[in-house]
Amino acid sequence: MRGPLRPQQLKPVRARVSGAGLARLFQAGDAAVLFAASFAVAQLASLPRVMWLGAPTLALVLLVATGAYAMSARERTRRRFGRLLIATSAASGGAGTLAGLFNPAFPALGCAAWAAAAALAICASHLAWGVTLRRLRRAGHLTPNLIIVGGTPAAQRLIRRALKTRDVNILGVFDDRRERVGPEICGVPVLGKTADLIDHRILPYVDRIVVTVPPKANARIAQLLERLAPIPNPISLLLDDTDDETEAEAVGRIADFDLLQLTGPRQRSGYLVAKRIMDLTLSILALVALAPLMAAVALAIRLDSPGPIFFRQRRHGYMNEEIVVWKFRSMRTEATDQKAARQVTAGDDRVTRVGRFIRKTSLDELPQIFNIITGEMSIVGPRPHAIGMLSGGAEASKLVETYAHRHRIKPGLTGWAAVNGSRGPVDTPEDVRRRVQLDLEYVERQSFWLDVSIILRTAPCLLGDTGAVR
Repeated sequence: MRGPLRPQQLKPVRARVSGAGLARLFQAGDAAVLFAASFAVAQLASLPRVMWLGAPTLALVLLVATGAYAMSARERTRRRFGRLLIATSAASGGAGTLAGLFNPAFPALGCAAWAAAAALAICASHLAWGVTLRRLRRAGHLTPNLIIVGGTPAAQRLIRRALKTRDVNILGVFDDRRERVGPEICGVPVLGKTADLIDHRILPYVDRIVVTVPPKANARIAQLLERLAPIPNPISLLLDDTDDETEAEAVGRIADFDLLQLTGPRQRSGYLVAKRIMDLTLSILALVALAPLMAAVALAIRLDSPGPIFFRQRRHGYMNEEIVVWKFRSMRTEATDQKAARQVTAGDDRVTRVGRFIRKTSLDELPQIFNIITGEMSIVGPRPHAIGMLSGGAEASKLVETYAHRHRIKPGLTGWAAVNGSRGPVDTPEDVRRRVQLDLEYVERQSFWLDVSIILRTAPCLLGDTGAVR
């Protein structure tokens, strides 16, 4: 059962558009059109420097302060454009007043011309942004996908509101009292109990898990959060409050990407944009620069042993998404291990002659540049592990409760664990725990300059690491 609030095509969270990042992009576009309006008016009328620069800046400050970039699907068009006109008029008046303090003969005509040009430019800009937002919402890139835990009256009201406004997609409900709540709530299917959510295949498509509970059920809240601890997805709380106004505001914040998060890292849109730009720039440059080396490695593999040049393996990506990771094949074809049931050991007879060299130098990882370009991976992040990987005879993901929290960011070609001595196979539960500890430390500390530091430290670590088995 799909339910009325499930899109026709589910898109993984990594392929979705950040609301905060989009708002920053809109702000940059508005800044461009406002300064362009200043330039155009300056060509036709006398416009003091303070007006030329100050009016667009003041207009942007007013637009941000009045919530012009909240991107709410529920805001009326009349109110939105009224805000734009007031902001440009106030900015024109404020900058004109400031200019008049230094130049008593300030031309009122130039001030009026700027206000008219800025209002026209900013309204045209927001018309274009509105079309863009509608297209993104229809395509499923922007509308958040939710899972509800708890079939409470608050959950029912949230579903009814979503059916009316279509500002969120609700993929399903999980409730431990499935027999009592029935197979569906307001048409949205009940997919199972809370325990069924832990490894559910729908998680890579879920932006947020919303826990709905009675406001005084502290013990129940603590119990649910403990059960959901292994899940990497952000978790938010919606109390089953009888105050309709308070509840409407909370539901609105869910749709506008601003509900208080109980778990999960707080993503900084500026950092994510900078990280993606760095990923694309460095990976494309590396692909061009290393193309001859990659061709030589491919030829050596072809001449050394029969079989394909590349080895493809399904691994965990962002939010537990299953991705196909590319590597140069380093093992005999008949001995390849898709599920990493056996960790590589020193002198492993499965590894070919060329394989030993490219594993020791990490050249076997170079094809993952393609995973970075497609957005499945990043240059810096936790190393992606094979799905079902065994360590010491046990599944690695079961050895540490917070193992999946390392998937709260994209996996990387290198990472904090790699430059701190945790490279290669994880043969024991202690190795797994140390790897997860280092990965989670990076998840909490992640920043652009930390990424740059890790990239700069990677090559010396690889060259100086003679003890790691690869």
